[in-house]
Amino acid sequence: MPIHFDKDRWAQVRENYVRWWKNELNRPIVALTIFDEYPDREQPSAPCLSQQSCADFSFSPDELIDRLDYELSALTFLGDSFPMVNLSCFGPGVEAAFLGAKLDNSRGAVWFYPPDNAPADISELHFEYDPNNRWFCRIKDICAAAVKRWKGNVLVGMPDVGMGLDLLASFRTTEQLLFDLVDSPNEVKRLLGELNGLWMKYYVEIDAVMQPYSPGYTDWAGIYSDKPFYTLQSDFSYMIGTPMFNEFTRPTIERLCQTLTRSVYHLDGIGQLPHLDSLLAIKELDGVQWVPGDGRPDMRHWPEVYKKIHAAGKKIQIFGGLDTLDAVGAQIGDFSCICVKSDLGWCPDAGDVIRRLKEYGL
Repeated sequence: MPIHFDKDRWAQVRENYVRWWKNELNRPIVALTIFDEYPDREQPSAPCLSQQSCADFSFSPDELIDRLDYELSALTFLGDSFPMVNLSCFGPGVEAAFLGAKLDNSRGAVWFYPPDNAPADISELHFEYDPNNRWFCRIKDICAAAVKRWKGNVLVGMPDVGMGLDLLASFRTTEQLLFDLVDSPNEVKRLLGELNGLWMKYYVEIDAVMQPYSPGYTDWAGIYSDKPFYTLQSDFSYMIGTPMFNEFTRPTIERLCQTLTRSVYHLDGIGQLPHLDSLLAIKELDGVQWVPGDGRPDMRHWPEVYKKIHAAGKKIQIFGGLDTLDAVGAQIGDFSCICVKSDLGWCPDAGDVIRRLKEYGL
């Protein structure tokens, strides 16, 4: 059983998202997937790519893609959803591993730690491009296998490369980097400059592997763009005030927003809310994805955040079902700026979901 998608569906997805980015769609982007049934063939022996399995090099890229093909063939793509591979399985901020940090998934999730030879003195730390880095090559090989298998019918998302202070913390540790911001601000800025210079090189080289077949751009957040796009984030910024955010984080965000055609910022947790005004002032930033964090009211309960984002003319991405979309759209009085994504799993009321989609013009 093949993946339930074809060129005509891709053409419609591309047209809808292009119009949405241009504020011409007049409805929200609603991307929902449901589990249908597994294809009538033996389940491949390779594991699903995940943070638990990403360090297992015993399976070839072709074997990993065959397992992903099996999993994707069991899904039905509703509304504006599309088949994609989420390479965030290599962890948040995998550029750190490209540059020599330790990738550790022994506890089931990926964490990055300073290499054994990391200098104690920040002034002795430097970053250099290594085209033969095993993690960088592994990701490119998986992308190449995906292109060979699917010829563009599945969109391979950009890995969670990471950026700025998040990457630097993988080499300095979070605690030490907090001291560095005060004790060695110029060295921090020097290293951020080195990381910024390497970021686009990795992005371009990974993207080049998937051309000319790639139908567009996406990443772990699942938004489609026909032009270079990325979901930016700085989890480290949760721990610093807005003056430091503006000094050390915002320049990196501005640079990437100006380099990429489209961008969304992953605003993760209430500790980042003080930075929202600064983010919204970045002209080239296209949207904000607000995630309240564990233990907080869910996404339906933050009207003041959504109203501020909407007033700034930015897009809004939310994760959740149609009830969440209903609530947020009503709060801001506008649905057309919203993108909602949800993997519904096995859905016994699929017919009801389809009827609801028609209410939104799908």
